[in-house]
Amino acid sequence: MNMTHSTDDSQAARWNGRAGNVWVEEQALLDGLLRPLEELLVEAVPAGHGGRVLDVGCGTGGTTVALARRLGPAGRCVGVDISEPMITAARARAEREGVPASFVRADAGEHAFETAAFDTVVSRLGVMFFDDSVRAFANLRRAAEDGARLRVVVWRGAEENPFMTTAERAAAPLLPDLPARRPAGPGQFAFADPDLVRDVLTRGGWGDVDIQPFEVDCVLPTADLVRYFTRLGPLGQLLPDVDERTRIRIVTTVRAAFDPYVHGTEVRFTAACWVVSARAR
Repeated sequence: MNMTHSTDDSQAARWNGRAGNVWVEEQALLDGLLRPLEELLVEAVPAGHGGRVLDVGCGTGGTTVALARRLGPAGRCVGVDISEPMITAARARAEREGVPASFVRADAGEHAFETAAFDTVVSRLGVMFFDDSVRAFANLRRAAEDGARLRVVVWRGAEENPFMTTAERAAAPLLPDLPARRPAGPGQFAFADPDLVRDVLTRGGWGDVDIQPFEVDCVLPTADLVRYFTRLGPLGQLLPDVDERTRIRIVTTVRAAFDPYVHGTEVRFTAACWVVSARAR
């Protein structure tokens, strides 16, 4: 579900390696967790009207397939992602569900899309990872016809989404090699500042920019919590490489740190996002 500038080899390696494979393996868990954000994007597209939609950072294709189904047989929906494992899973999903969505394995910030090919560009948490965001959104603008709609969901700041950093904060004393977040670089919270988002879009050729806060309750089965934090995120990247004794200590410590979010059989937290809309100038 993440896109980068083609020169950012670390992002390409990450999403075509362990992280991309884990997202494929855990797609059912992640689909359920992020479904409220998917529905927010899908419901904004008129049902059965056709149309041409580009889904940026489509991951394993859940939003793309849902959009294609909503557009109807006259529509066209294309998903693009940098991750080969996730694009392969997305194609399999569309075929399995009998939905005519198509997918491109490419860097959306660099790919030579057909000019003015889309009337809508959407993304569920997939546009915060570009190495050069202005250049990337200018490329998406070239792919959009004049007046096309842009609608993306991005995370607000880490301080408003403490659930998302609980695992790494709890594990840090036991795992000194855990990489620190780069507030100014590409990453999950890169679009936390709405002024930055507005500037990026404006310089990238988009107008009528509107940025609205959005909070939604997300739910995860308690039975899946340990699998969630041991496989995903920064901790999930490093944990497979630690010795078993250290792993047990980390898992015990991190699981306790999630206690405030556990309510019986469910883990609940509030996702704090921006819903960003714009028009192709």
